[in-house]
Amino acid sequence: MAGLPAYLPSPAQGVWNIGPLPVRAYALLIIVGIVVAIFVGGRRYVARGGSPGVIGDIAVWAVPFGIIGGRLYHVITDWQLYFAPGGSGIVGALRIWDGGLGIWGAISLGALGAWIGARRLGVALPPVADALAPGIALAQAIGRWGNWFNQELFGAPTTVPWALQIDPAYRPAGYADFETFHPTFLYESLWMVGVALVLIWADKRFRMGHGRVFALYVLLYCLGRVWIEYLRIDTANTVLGVRLNVWTSILVGLGALVYLIVSARMRPGREEVGPPQRYVERDEVQAAREAGPPPPAKVTELPGDGPDAGSPSRVDSAEPPS
Repeated sequence: MAGLPAYLPSPAQGVWNIGPLPVRAYALLIIVGIVVAIFVGGRRYVARGGSPGVIGDIAVWAVPFGIIGGRLYHVITDWQLYFAPGGSGIVGALRIWDGGLGIWGAISLGALGAWIGARRLGVALPPVADALAPGIALAQAIGRWGNWFNQELFGAPTTVPWALQIDPAYRPAGYADFETFHPTFLYESLWMVGVALVLIWADKRFRMGHGRVFALYVLLYCLGRVWIEYLRIDTANTVLGVRLNVWTSILVGLGALVYLIVSARMRPGREEVGPPQRYVERDEVQAAREAGPPPPAKVTELPGDGPDAGSPSRVDSAEPPS
């Protein structure tokens, strides 16, 4: 009986055709991650006193903004893949299903979309962000497996038992003679599951509010991204010899840490979460419709002041005369 391979194999394919429709593992996992984030965030928001359906309504704005932002960040920071000589051009930049979503762009524009959705509903954004944070971490953990199917974003060559086997066609220049590499997708996926668990524990233990759960998520993600980024060998822009995403993680992580400290001192505890103004107005309109139209006004005729007075006065009232 043949023994188990001393490495993690890569999938034989990442696309399945159902008739004329291609089903791509990368896109499918992104969708699954989004569904998980909305589900977890919705339950947490209700547990914090919010109304059911709020997270779903906000996601209508946050999700498309986040996807666009993630793609823009990737294209801008890796522009040479598309617009340098030999790049794939604008068509390649639009082929999001081939991989390439920058988390910082997704978080930035996704937050803008969430702010728009929250403002339209009449709810505060920080409780929404706190509710969503663990779900976003789980969504990242799920989405990273799309890189496994695409055989991309792996680390340096290694022979550890959990090394990832990469087909020759996907090995970068200079690494053709190496077969197995660090599965950085797996490292980040496991890290984000751990981040989600820490967020849930910390939120219950310290009753965190005012956006601090989300800030803790950002801080923990940045810590993991720094060491994972150092393992990767894919082409990336650098500043002072350090990969751009490492600098971004350091700066954003420090910002999240400062927010955690300042917010805890200025606004300790957790804020109260009430029903959104849009829902209150909707419920009031619905209650008025169910109550039916108001009763018709009754007419009471009062006699004139004298025999020469004009026609009787009319008094409209919804109540019977006393």
